[in-house]
Amino acid sequence: MASAGEHTAALLQVQEEYTTDGSLDFDGNPALKHRTGGWRACRSILGTDFCYCLAFYGISSNLVTYLTGVLGQSNVAAARNLSTWQATCFVMPLAGAVVADSYWGRYRTMVVSCSVGVAGMIMTALSAYLPLLVKNGASFTSSNMVSVQEFVLFLGLYLIAVGLGGLRPCLMSFGADQFDDGDPSERVHKGSFFNWYVFNTNCASLISRTGIVWVQDHYGWALGLTIPVAVHAVGLFCLVAASRTYRFQPTRGSPLTRVCQVVVAAVRNSGIEPPTDSSLLYELPEYDSDMKGVQRIDHTTDLRFFDKAAIVAVSDKEAAAPALCSPWRLCVVTQVEELKILARMLPLWATVVFFYAVSAQVSSTFLEQGMAMDATVGTVRVHPASMSTFEVLTVIVLVPLYDRAFVPVARRLTGRGKGVSDLQRIGAGLAMPVLAMAAAAIVETVRLRAAPGKISELWQAPQYALVGVGGVLTTIGQFDFFYSQAPPAMKTVCTALGFLVVAAGDYLSSFLLTVVQWATTTSGRPGWIPDDLNEGHLDRFFWMMAGLGCLNLMAFVSCAARYKYRKPC
Repeated sequence: MASAGEHTAALLQVQEEYTTDGSLDFDGNPALKHRTGGWRACRSILGTDFCYCLAFYGISSNLVTYLTGVLGQSNVAAARNLSTWQATCFVMPLAGAVVADSYWGRYRTMVVSCSVGVAGMIMTALSAYLPLLVKNGASFTSSNMVSVQEFVLFLGLYLIAVGLGGLRPCLMSFGADQFDDGDPSERVHKGSFFNWYVFNTNCASLISRTGIVWVQDHYGWALGLTIPVAVHAVGLFCLVAASRTYRFQPTRGSPLTRVCQVVVAAVRNSGIEPPTDSSLLYELPEYDSDMKGVQRIDHTTDLRFFDKAAIVAVSDKEAAAPALCSPWRLCVVTQVEELKILARMLPLWATVVFFYAVSAQVSSTFLEQGMAMDATVGTVRVHPASMSTFEVLTVIVLVPLYDRAFVPVARRLTGRGKGVSDLQRIGAGLAMPVLAMAAAAIVETVRLRAAPGKISELWQAPQYALVGVGGVLTTIGQFDFFYSQAPPAMKTVCTALGFLVVAAGDYLSSFLLTVVQWATTTSGRPGWIPDDLNEGHLDRFFWMMAGLGCLNLMAFVSCAARYKYRKPC
């Protein structure tokens, strides 16, 4: 007969088999640790991420060449169209995150979005096949064919943007969800997940920017745009095939609705002063059904205007019990604190935008600069689009060094689990755009003084590498920051903020290019960025960006010094 101690040990073992964060398995039952989640699930998630990145960068890395060489667009128009499309690809994740957190859940959103992305890539490839399919058609003139190609191409590109909108934020947050915060061993792995996610993304990017770009350059665009279709379809298969190994978080309602409710309730109570005793603010007890599965957030003393949303007014007491009041009139403290967290992050979010405005130059002005340089390395011609390999290689080399060498050393020195705080990491990364733009300006100055086509494009390597260093610090740091600081009910939405900042950077790049073009082409002048860069001053544009980067870094330091962490980061 088993002793009481053995019986207790057996019960504890059974309890430890389940996750502590409320995650469910594919059938909707509490998730078992040894059957779900962890790296066993993340391998498929990272496989899907690898495939979609391989496909996406296989299109975006050399798209400027397709727009200028095949469709005949000018350098500025091509750079502007690329920046606008890439920005849209990073705006759509906000919509996808709302759908995932509110209605479909992350897994279903990813499956639908991945399918839409495959359809968009088919349309993009079709634009390259059109001249081959109708080359004998007498009804098509050259200009008509280009117009049809542009229509089909941009229809496909923006379908891809819609597909990525649901896939991007969900893949990252869904991968992080596979590690249980309540298990110390799994928590350590979650800390490394973001580093390896970006490492995986850049490995795919490296293959795209060398292999697929080489295929496009040597075998034509039809084959070069068909490969991404096949690869993305394989990614969809990887995602679905491992469905039973995943852990799923239940949806908790629309996060944007919750935010709007706090704003409306606070405005309605704008004439009432919040009580000095925060215990008088409205909060439901933990056993209440509305608080089931919701992690309570303690009250904070800043941004007191929003506390007015949790004031129990006299009219509410007289009309009915507070619990029966509309959430548009009275909100719980936890809901108010969710909005405060978002409000604190927004100034920091805004200062990160400029980093991605500089990153957008990698596939626009950096590429155009490279096309005006000597592309021959020894006896081999290296396409200018492949120069971005230096950025990717920098990330691939530095991520393992950062995760395995720098973090352990910094952890011993600072006592922080991550070695340095996320904001320190982001701030160091924001210094890199200044150096990258300065390096690009110096290269361009030397190129303009030399004979056309005599300067090797290898001189661009430092500017690409500096952007890569910034990516290791800023990109990974901001994704980790937004996810770790996010309220539990808004993990996907806050992860989407990390993609939205990339979109804002692309839009800012497009805006700056437009303003520079308008301001420098008056009185018949060719401007800073003409079609023939030998007649322009691209170096002045790069110096302007370096100066703006200095101002942006100072703004970030000011905001970071005042930021109040939700929890250690």
